Amino acid sequence: MIGIGSDHGGYALKQEILGLLKEKGYAYKDFGGYDENAIDYPDIARPVAQAVLDGTCETGIVICGTGIGISITANKIKGIRCALCSDHFSAVATREHNNANMLALGGRNTGPEVAKDIVMAFLTTEFSNDERHIRRINKIED
Repeated sequence: MIGIGSDHGGYALKQEILGLLKEKGYAYKDFGGYDENAIDYPDIARPVAQAVLDGTCETGIVICGTGIGISITANKIKGIRCALCSDHFSAVATREHNNANMLALGGRNTGPEVAKDIVMAFLTTEFSNDERHIRRINKIED
């Protein structure tokens, strides 16, 4: 299960990503926002991150206007490694090297086709389990 949520600035892109998840057969839980009315991104990031931490969701995707605020909020929660990605390579690298458990996107600065590519790269890339990356992740967690 994938947790997904956006504020108003990420709503349109979230709709595109939901279509992709449906098309590819991914189960998901939508944590809101449910329209383009103003909503504060911390009110979305926290429940998605909590669902990832408690195992309700395997991973999370959060979207705000730039992806910055919502990723900062998610990363305030111990155990979350949320990567703001704007390209395919970053999505692959953050999964392989950082074992990121959440993805952040910018709804106002990432086009839908690029975002879909990023999402698929993030969802289909496995952590490398390389000793040096594990060591670094442990330092982050400490």
